[in-house]
Amino acid sequence: MSGIAIKHRVSLGEFTLDVEAAIPDRGITGVFGESGSGKTTLLRCIAGLERSAPHDSVAVHKRRIGYVFQEPQLFAHLNVRKNIEFGMRRNVASGVSVDDVASLLEIGALLDRPTAGLSGGEAQRVSIARVLCQSPRLILMDEPLSALDERRRNDVLPYLDRLHAETSVPIVYVSHNIDEICRLSDHLLILDNGALVAEGELQQVLSRTDLPQLSGRNAGAVLDARKIEYDKAFDLTAFEFSGGRFWAPGFFRSDKVRLRVNASDISLSRAKAESSTILNILPCSIVAIHAENTATDLVKLQLGNDYLIARITRRSTEALGLQAGDKVYAQIKSVTVRR
Repeated sequence: MSGIAIKHRVSLGEFTLDVEAAIPDRGITGVFGESGSGKTTLLRCIAGLERSAPHDSVAVHKRRIGYVFQEPQLFAHLNVRKNIEFGMRRNVASGVSVDDVASLLEIGALLDRPTAGLSGGEAQRVSIARVLCQSPRLILMDEPLSALDERRRNDVLPYLDRLHAETSVPIVYVSHNIDEICRLSDHLLILDNGALVAEGELQQVLSRTDLPQLSGRNAGAVLDARKIEYDKAFDLTAFEFSGGRFWAPGFFRSDKVRLRVNASDISLSRAKAESSTILNILPCSIVAIHAENTATDLVKLQLGNDYLIARITRRSTEALGLQAGDKVYAQIKSVTVRR
């Protein structure tokens, strides 16, 4: 698979960004890390906007890179259509239609409206539409949902799903929100204090238990699964993956979904419970046990070709005598279904 080479080193006072990686030329690459880890600086370097970084000979305006900022930067004196058309000035040969992009992002009814009356979510969709009309070779998104409240963030996420599914332009998506990263990304880079500490396919990186960035509330795994059954009587849907099946409340239209399972939602047992309120109890094997802190362990579990992460107390690890290679049962209390 061909990819996009990223190699940037820049010093900003006492902070140094030093990142070298190759990312896929399709899909979404997530960039994750705590505040101050260098996520935005990396995007600015890729875009050619970081003045302190050495640049190649390609001028910024000729790079055909679209940039979606945290705050929508719309022109107040132009209506929505004119704001979107402004993006075309960056590429006069753009074959993209404003109406087609507006349809993709469902903002057709807003085209003749002034920008002043737009909600935060609507304004961000207009900002994304303007970038798409540049016909970019690469799109950079710098925490585009961070300024939105949870309801408006949830309103915009489906359009990013659609962008992922219906366009072939690679996207580099920066966020400190692990749920956004898990929902949208195919590939993942993790930064810490300017250094690249992990990179690779999303599921593979998330299954690591040795990274502080993936501990606490960030610990968990994602599984790609397909819908196989809907139980109308109890409003439950069954999904199948390489290690078995999950039941989740509700009806889902998509046949292919992504399941997010948090480490705190899994408990382990030596024997399968014969009578339990937990619907999802799956046989698995322990791959590794890593001390998360003085009280808890993160346990990497293998189910078929997939992995889950469970958080248990160190006392439970000792009481059950758990070690790598053991066969156990994962009791999964909750699963989040996306796409």
